[in-house]
Amino acid sequence: MSNAVIVKNLKKSYKDFSLKGIDLEIPKGSVFGLIGENGAGKSTLINSLLGLTNASYDTLNFFGKGFNQYQKEIKENIAVIFDQTHFDLEFTPAIIAKIMSKVYKSWGSEKYFQLLEEFNLPKNKKLKDFSRGMKMKLEFAVAFSHDTKLLILDEATSGLDPVFRNEILDILQDYSENEENTILISSHITSDLDKIADYIGFIHEGEIMFVKSYEDIRENYGIVRCGKRMFESLHENDVVAYREDDYAYNILVNNKYDIRRNIEGLVVENATLEDIMLFMVKGEKL
Repeated sequence: MSNAVIVKNLKKSYKDFSLKGIDLEIPKGSVFGLIGENGAGKSTLINSLLGLTNASYDTLNFFGKGFNQYQKEIKENIAVIFDQTHFDLEFTPAIIAKIMSKVYKSWGSEKYFQLLEEFNLPKNKKLKDFSRGMKMKLEFAVAFSHDTKLLILDEATSGLDPVFRNEILDILQDYSENEENTILISSHITSDLDKIADYIGFIHEGEIMFVKSYEDIRENYGIVRCGKRMFESLHENDVVAYREDDYAYNILVNNKYDIRRNIEGLVVENATLEDIMLFMVKGEKL
């Protein structure tokens, strides 16, 4: 499988935070979910990939081409949606259509106005009079109105009501069914990623802690709740992290089926992405 994005040894330092040599490969045709707590480095990484933040790296390739040499061509094939609109609030959707037709060679006004109607967005109303949800719907209408190979969403679904968020997830799934299209989505709403992600990357304090297929996570990760004696009988390689409360040990494991098979009567629950993030950030390691 070829990669839509390859980054090696990406670094960016601020006074109180740094990305520490990020290595990442995003397979073409996949939905790649980036998770991590607030301040973990998700937005800094995305901004660095897009050249919006001046970061250093050994390699930064999109679609097999170096970002430095082919930046204009690469950006023509990328659509980006952040958690806030980047358009002037005095603009109307109709004005935005005229601007975008000058920005993207592949801009499709017919598709754009069709989406405005589908999303119930008035084309001649100023953005300053839009709700936050309406502004985000507009961002999606713009993104889906020109041919792209890579769609990047940085917390873009957080301002949407649950009904429209589900509609957007359906659209994203349709978009990703084309093997030429790739999605990178950063979200703290991990239930969204449970629905559409093929791969999950977990970033914590500026470091990529793991990149795994969603299938691997779903099939292998689980949560064991047991007493001290049972906890002490587990092999340290089985325990990703644990949390102790007044009554039991809560343990994140990475081979739930083997543990169920080997320890009779042990209850092992399925682990969500939110569970995994919580245990890896707040849990203890053996």
